[in-house]
Amino acid sequence: MQDTRSELYEEVKLYRHAREREKYDNMADLYALINTLQNLEKAYIWDCITPQEYTAACSKFLVQYKVAFKQVQSDEYPTVDAFVKKFRLDCPAALERIKEDRPITIKDDKGNTSKCIADIVSLFITIMDKLRLKIKSMDELHFELKDLVDTMNRLSMIPEDFEGKTKVETWLGTLNSMQASDELSESQVRQLLFDLESAYADFNKLLHSS
Repeated sequence: MQDTRSELYEEVKLYRHAREREKYDNMADLYALINTLQNLEKAYIWDCITPQEYTAACSKFLVQYKVAFKQVQSDEYPTVDAFVKKFRLDCPAALERIKEDRPITIKDDKGNTSKCIADIVSLFITIMDKLRLKIKSMDELHFELKDLVDTMNRLSMIPEDFEGKTKVETWLGTLNSMQASDELSESQVRQLLFDLESAYADFNKLLHSS
């Protein structure tokens, strides 16, 4: 006799409320980033991408990994190794890259070059995310924008006439002329976001061509 109990056809949910859903979403993001790093390492080993493309992508993914792991880190997952073991991820190359915290193409120069690249990527992402979240007051944007300009100035591979840096410096000047409580207009936010996206793309192209 065919079993027609309706409960057998009910969807099984991993989460019961919004907090649990966010937890699983965060774990999925981390899982995906570690897998992506592993595949990126393999692609580089097999000469599927150029060293410049690898360096830019790896720097970006390492920054994103740090953010993703902070969302997951807990007593259950105190380290990335615990997370990898729990979900049986086979990713030795990714773990090595996470441990060294720099692309394999960047020499261990006491962290100067690799740290500057990672900081620039992180600052671009942070500022753009703030703007997308409608954060537009001077005092909430100034620190990261100034830090971005200062860090770009420290990275010797960026030429003085680099257009991406010029765009960021121009906007820093705009913020410097404002009071702390002043806010950018909607059109300014839109233009700033466009200029940052353009400057970020230019920065990645610079890494590819270096």
